[in-house]
Amino acid sequence: MKKAIGCIKKVLDHPFALCVGLAILLNLIIETLARQTLTGGIKFLFGSPAVFLYNSLIIFATLAISILFRRRVFYLVIVSMIWLALGITNGVILSNRMTPFTVYDFQSLKDGFSIVTNYFSTFQIVLGCICIVILIAAIVLLWLKAPKKKDKVNYKVNAVAVLCVIAAVFGISGLAIKFNVVDTYFPNLAYAYRDNGVPYCFINTWMNIGVSKPDDYSENGIKSIFTEEELATTVGKTEGVSGENKPNIIFIQLESLMDPLTLKDIEFSEDPIPNLRKLYSETSSGRLTVPSVGAGTANTEFESMTGMSLKFFGPGEYPYKNIMLESTCESIPYNLKQIGYGTHAIHNHRGVFYGRNEVFPNLGYDTFTSVEYMNNVGRTPKNWEKDNVLTGEIIDAMESTKGPDYVYTISVQGHGKYPTEQVLEDPEITVTSAPTEALKWQYEYYANQIHEMDKFVADFIEAMSQYDEDVVVVMYGDHLPAIDNISDENLKDGRITYQTDYFIWSNFGLEKEDKDLCSYQIGSEVLDRIGITNGTMVTFHQNHRDDENYLEELHALQYDMLYGEKYIYDGKNPWEPADMKMGVKEIKIDSIVKIGDKYYIKGQNFTEYSKVNLDGEILDTVYLGPTILGLEEKVDPDDVSKMKVSQVDDNEILGTTE
Repeated sequence: MKKAIGCIKKVLDHPFALCVGLAILLNLIIETLARQTLTGGIKFLFGSPAVFLYNSLIIFATLAISILFRRRVFYLVIVSMIWLALGITNGVILSNRMTPFTVYDFQSLKDGFSIVTNYFSTFQIVLGCICIVILIAAIVLLWLKAPKKKDKVNYKVNAVAVLCVIAAVFGISGLAIKFNVVDTYFPNLAYAYRDNGVPYCFINTWMNIGVSKPDDYSENGIKSIFTEEELATTVGKTEGVSGENKPNIIFIQLESLMDPLTLKDIEFSEDPIPNLRKLYSETSSGRLTVPSVGAGTANTEFESMTGMSLKFFGPGEYPYKNIMLESTCESIPYNLKQIGYGTHAIHNHRGVFYGRNEVFPNLGYDTFTSVEYMNNVGRTPKNWEKDNVLTGEIIDAMESTKGPDYVYTISVQGHGKYPTEQVLEDPEITVTSAPTEALKWQYEYYANQIHEMDKFVADFIEAMSQYDEDVVVVMYGDHLPAIDNISDENLKDGRITYQTDYFIWSNFGLEKEDKDLCSYQIGSEVLDRIGITNGTMVTFHQNHRDDENYLEELHALQYDMLYGEKYIYDGKNPWEPADMKMGVKEIKIDSIVKIGDKYYIKGQNFTEYSKVNLDGEILDTVYLGPTILGLEEKVDPDDVSKMKVSQVDDNEILGTTE
């Protein structure tokens, strides 16, 4: 017995043996957190042992570097904490949405902090801050107190050992990919994390960025996708394209909209979306395959605006967070501007969310009206802006120009997190049957939000039916809601979680034609219905959807237009950033008056986000109405003439009066 104990102790004293055991333990914890149960983690261990061990090897490689340090304990604890942080963060995110944690979420930290109160209570936020402080203190204490290796580190031998471990990881990775132990293409990110392991998938979202270069990429290959006539008349052209008497085109992307009656195990007191259901049956409609589930609004936007598919970008990538901040991209707004359209984006939420205020000029928008430029905005119990404000904003956008308009509208009312306890005291729609109490309250809240959205849709269609110009309206859900029991198995009629519904309505009698589409096809489909054909992706989807190599050609075009040599444009990007204006109504100061010892600013189109700006400093301002602001701070009379009004959200200035 003593001899056996001695052998075990000797093995544990070896640093690599310790790292192996720690890696397996960490991986089990990470996968358990991803699956929300210990049983799920153990099933993954024994059900997919090769995948589990491969992910453990990845963790082991990061731990093995500890042999290069005398403070090995400190290093091992810090690296273990990083892996645990990954697992915990992924678990928390999966409890609030349906897509797992990716490296791109770091790019959205600012957006996340801006809506953290929508997801967590004040107590939870305070508790989290306390835990962070304790963690920092523990790290400092560990640095001071953790033991150091007494004898010297043999850096040459240990460095060779570490390099051998890293080489082994790369070699085994190649074998794992070759023999299909793990996947390299993630059509469903949630399933990819489930089947391939969290560490491998997370690293993939870090290393796999942008659109990959096709193997046979060449100028001849790109241009051979199109006919000579298409190249001469519509593809990539910025001049010589004209059009008259075109209808207004309105896209409305409805947040987290789904047909709740397609759920197998949830029943409602009445249909939450009767108006939408009527529109689905009477107009051109079908199922729309979108790039994400439970989150990723901006990616559905990107697909429908540009005709590009997210499946060719890195897993979990948001083009809004990288390439679209750096470069323009041909889009439907750019194409329609060529034939005299005004182009407008509208979103009843923060203008800086997903960086839209910086991205939309690179997509060709003339104006962007965010919530900071809106008045009379109602809010849900979870503090999301209600959608009924959008009708007036869309009409204002159309009336801001003389010609036809393209208006892309992003709603937000249906957004989660959906409460697991009763929030609505007297709801119009109730859940009459649900598997659990928590799901009952989640769906009851959700059903009532989309019921209000449904009323907005009916009111908007009624307004457009009375509008004195031709109008085409396209509406669809951006993705399914982030509710725990939504899965392919729980949906009726052969639906999948990556499908929402759409309809196309007009006030001039477009013929009904039903078909299922992808979100990167819907823009070109709508333009085809009304006879608009100019644009690279528009032409491609309208004329080449039945090509044998359709997806390969789409991949090649996306690479060429965004990352390649731009052969389709003869080598030069022709799209210049738009001189985009925030809001369609001019915010202006008419006069500044002093009453007592306070100043009041009189003007036009102020909102709750209007603040007095003095030489770049935002002053304490009180919103008193759309025509008057009150100034709480004392100001030198000589500075009064220099005061301006800015639209400010979270200390970020979106626009300032002249």
